[in-house]
Amino acid sequence: MERREKEVIVVDASVIVKWFVEEDYTRHALRMRDDYKKGIIDIWSTELMPFEVINALRYNSELGQQEIGKVTKSLSKFKIALYPLLKELGDLSIELALKYGLTIYDSSYLALGRTFDKALYTADEKMMSKISGKERVTHLKEY
Repeated sequence: MERREKEVIVVDASVIVKWFVEEDYTRHALRMRDDYKKGIIDIWSTELMPFEVINALRYNSELGQQEIGKVTKSLSKFKIALYPLLKELGDLSIELALKYGLTIYDSSYLALGRTFDKALYTADEKMMSKISGKERVTHLKEY
C-alpha cells in the first residue's frame, strides 16, 4: 500500500472560530476539523490565531467567560502548528499588508501560505475581495 503524504493547509482565525459557534460555512469548518482529527489533513496557522479566535468569541453575546475559557483549553489540545512572525515571515506579512491593504493579522496567514506554498483557507470575504485571483487563497465554502 502506497503511503500518501498528508495535505497541509493554512487557516486563519475566521475558519477556527466556526469550530465553536454556528455561522455561515460552519459545516465546512467542522468538516475540515474532522479531517484534521482523522489525520487526513494537517493544519498550520500563525501564533496570532488563538488570540484572534478568543478575541472574536469575546464579542459573541452568547458566550461567557466560562465558555471562552473552554475554547482556549480546546484550542491547545488540537496541536495546530503555529508559526511566529519572525524574520522572513514578519517581513513578508508587512509587505503583503501594504500591497493589499490588509491588517498585519490577515496578511500573516497569507505570508505563511506563500512562504511554504500551501493553500490558505479563509471565510473572511473582505480579505478575499482584496486578494482573490492574486494569491493562493481559497474560501472556506470550497472545502
